[in-house]
Amino acid sequence: MIFEKKDQDSLNKIIASRRDVRGNNFINKKISKKKLLKILNSAQNAPSVGYSQPWRFLIVNKEDKELVYNHFSKSYEKSKEKFNNKLYNSLKLEGIKESNINIAVYYEKSKTNILGQTYMKRTGEYSVVCAILNMWLTARSLNIGMGWVSILKPKKINKIFDINKNDYKFIAYLCFGYTKEFLTEPELKRLGWKKKKKLKEIILKKGKK
Repeated sequence: MIFEKKDQDSLNKIIASRRDVRGNNFINKKISKKKLLKILNSAQNAPSVGYSQPWRFLIVNKEDKELVYNHFSKSYEKSKEKFNNKLYNSLKLEGIKESNINIAVYYEKSKTNILGQTYMKRTGEYSVVCAILNMWLTARSLNIGMGWVSILKPKKINKIFDINKNDYKFIAYLCFGYTKEFLTEPELKRLGWKKKKKLKEIILKKGKK
């Protein structure tokens, strides 16, 4: 299959328009089963070490959403001590309750040797992150927002979902939903939290320590 320039332009536009969506931007509109399946199927097309496909997805029910939100709220309050920053304290950092669908993402630990994972043990987890990015970009192409909630303790999340940590590793908690708008630039950039790095800043030179 050969892609045309219009395809390349569309891909670049989707990548550049991806945003981490939070609760102050989700709206009360349901995601159809058809579109949810498109998002999940896009994860299946992600690269994985040794073609292991170690990603596993748990669709969160309403009751567990509430439990996750309660845990997040406690973790967020504790995290404020690390930053002691007015801007941080004012940020809305999740959309657990406001988003239509929450998905907990896990890495299924292998019980056999995996091609390509002999020395770099975490490549299986990296594969799961690749699947998440596929979901993020696919959601954006469907005009659906996604937020990645990271102020969570894996041990607590496993307890809520009754997941055995010996078999699975918690990787991410994702919130999907339609939005009021997609910001023209990342929110943290717009608020002055961080500046976008220039290309020359991210090129590592040989011998750099």
